[in-house]
Amino acid sequence: MILQSLSWGCHTLLSILVLHGANLNLLGRREPGIYGHETLKDIDAALEQQAIELQVKISSFQSNHEGVLIDWIHAAWDQHQGILINPGAYTHTSIAIRDAIAAVALPTVEVHLSNIHRREAFRHHSYIAPVAIGQISGFGAESYSLGLQALVHHLRQDALRQDKA
Repeated sequence: MILQSLSWGCHTLLSILVLHGANLNLLGRREPGIYGHETLKDIDAALEQQAIELQVKISSFQSNHEGVLIDWIHAAWDQHQGILINPGAYTHTSIAIRDAIAAVALPTVEVHLSNIHRREAFRHHSYIAPVAIGQISGFGAESYSLGLQALVHHLRQDALRQDKA
């Protein structure tokens, strides 16, 4: 699934890995006052539609298991140009996911449905943020859309800078 050489219009067809971490399979049922009523299926469908509009390819996966998420990050190295990730609670606990993102060195945007800085103190720290190009939180399901838009913009700007060099 290497799409780096395919073109669509004037843009190289970018491939983005979308990862959803722990407990996100319960969206729509789990604490809707915090996380909203959208399901993970709703979020993935909206991202697929947005990907068509942005002329990019996305591959979305969810796991409650840290090692599985790390395996997908490692596999992204030769398949994708960027990562959009909501690590869920692993945001605050997983040095291993942080290290995997640092190791593959792909531009990564961290997203969260809720504003993690307005929640419990233990949620204020992110191990992912220092290795991400940005973090978007607090906009519900729209956080994913904003994150994808920002990541694609970053990747295309980076490609333009490289072309001029």
